[in-house]
Amino acid sequence: MKKQSESNIAFIPARGGSKRLPKKNVIDFMGRPMFVYTVESALESDLFGKVVVSSDDDEILSISEAAGAEISVRPPHLATDEASVVEVCLDLLENERVSGRLWNVMTCLYATAPLRGSEDIRKVVELIVPGECEFAMAVSRYHFPPQQALTRDKKGFLVPMWPDLVAKRSQDIPSLVVDNGSTYATLAKAFLQEKTFYGTTLKGVEMSWDKSVDIDTLADLELALYYASKGIR
Repeated sequence: MKKQSESNIAFIPARGGSKRLPKKNVIDFMGRPMFVYTVESALESDLFGKVVVSSDDDEILSISEAAGAEISVRPPHLATDEASVVEVCLDLLENERVSGRLWNVMTCLYATAPLRGSEDIRKVVELIVPGECEFAMAVSRYHFPPQQALTRDKKGFLVPMWPDLVAKRSQDIPSLVVDNGSTYATLAKAFLQEKTFYGTTLKGVEMSWDKSVDIDTLADLELALYYASKGIR
């Protein structure tokens, strides 16, 4: 009998270009290219029949194969700053369909979250239940009460974004979380229909902020390295 995991696929988008932190996906993180930690966590989870790294970069593709992942060479129109990860995932699923592979659960793992471990991935994927929960993601609590957010008016003055909420005590506001940009799981069929990670039956698994650092700048990298040095992962 086929294991359930054999019908699950993990995609790891890892473009070669990056404006704010050049070549961030292969930047040295504790002695190895950063994105390799995501590949290893996906493989260690034992949840997937296939782990695929999608990239336009030869170095990333070569390292991916050496780390045990399969590769998908990203077409030029999906290797631009304007191309979304959703578009990349839709293209990959279509390529899999053309190759005769129909997957049950698709998981998208961002390569810029090296502190997210295999158990974090497992908790998100295990939320997926056909007919009940078809979309899931890793989330984190806000650092500051979001109801106290301010915006600038046309004259440059700060005004409350939500005037009716700004004076309320934090304990009187429902607990709010935010997509932490690391881990997404969805029924492949539902994703193809809704074309979003924010589907109509969405649940989340809370991750601590120290494991949720999304590396996009040098400051992010330094923070993640600090947490890694303390054994966070």
